[in-house]
Amino acid sequence: MKINGIPVREVEENYVNIHPIQAAGRLTAEAMKALIAYGDGYSTCDQCRKPFRLDKITKPPIAEFHSDLAKFLNMDEARATPGARRAFQAVCLSLAEKGDIVLVSALAHYTEFLAVENARAAVKEVPLNKDNVVTGDAVAQKIEEVTREEGKKPALVMLDHFDYSFANEHDIAGAAKAAHQYDVPILYNGAYTVGIKPVDGKALGVDFVVGSGHKSMASPAPSGVLATTSEYADQVLRTTQMIGDVTGRKFGIKEVEMLGCTLMGANLLAMMASFPTIQRRINDWQEYVAKSNIVIDAILDIKGNKCLSEHPRKHTLTKVDTTGSFDTVATTHKRRGFFFSDELKQRGVVGEFAGATRTWKLNTYGLTWDQTSYVADVFKEIAEKYDLL
Repeated sequence: MKINGIPVREVEENYVNIHPIQAAGRLTAEAMKALIAYGDGYSTCDQCRKPFRLDKITKPPIAEFHSDLAKFLNMDEARATPGARRAFQAVCLSLAEKGDIVLVSALAHYTEFLAVENARAAVKEVPLNKDNVVTGDAVAQKIEEVTREEGKKPALVMLDHFDYSFANEHDIAGAAKAAHQYDVPILYNGAYTVGIKPVDGKALGVDFVVGSGHKSMASPAPSGVLATTSEYADQVLRTTQMIGDVTGRKFGIKEVEMLGCTLMGANLLAMMASFPTIQRRINDWQEYVAKSNIVIDAILDIKGNKCLSEHPRKHTLTKVDTTGSFDTVATTHKRRGFFFSDELKQRGVVGEFAGATRTWKLNTYGLTWDQTSYVADVFKEIAEKYDLL
């Protein structure tokens, strides 16, 4: 099937998808309906009245949704954004200036680097410990090091709770405590937590919470979330002060870092439609972690396999090393590494990066118990076929 030459995507309908960045972004049925109902470009503006700002619209209940987002994350203000990266950008542009230093993890996502560069500041990386984890002590030491070398403290700390590479859990509460000891604000990168597990910004002691709609909130791309405390709300959500020199026009209600309005149209309404499901499913987080461990343990039962992430798992995203198993088959197989993708797909499992047989990532989030057992059995079945057990 095609739509004007565009192939119809049927991954979620026909396969069990363990793709590392797609698992928690699957849309709910309600979000699918919202996409259709609000797909027109300016669909959310039907009832836009003064003060002419999208996050103030009450029909549909966009204003209420933004308030609910803040409560959901236990922060004071929240905005929906076109992706987590735009939230990083908003904070960096508000807090950092040319010549400033922003601390990030040695496992920070590239969008954190770009957000800092966009503000014409520079990054310094907080090193990992032997377990590939950032600790609060490491953050404190890096702040002292930067202050000593630069003559001023960092403008901001940005730290992932679970990183995108290993999905290891980093000491965000310890990092927040360390940052505040030096009066440095801290941003919590919850791209892999907000929407799938409980996140309490104030309990963690952070100043900003960032989430990804399309990674973890059952929302279409691009979509994300930025939440902040009242201490920084006026700074990050500042309104424009500019006045036209010829016309005298001014747009004082428009927020500068949001470029006037927040996330728009079908993406926003789909996020809103998925929100009740998001609020419920965070309570099932430990169940999904347990399912992840079942699959990873099955992979580790295969001779030569390793788990490169923390184990037992604390997250559903995991990096594994199958160099000693499936990659040994790939060296002589006529399809090389693609044999593994073929074997998985023939059994109804997709999402492993095509051709990857050395180190690769998978995400089991959203699987039912039956699907969990099935995926675990599939890996063993393929291993048995090639005498790897």
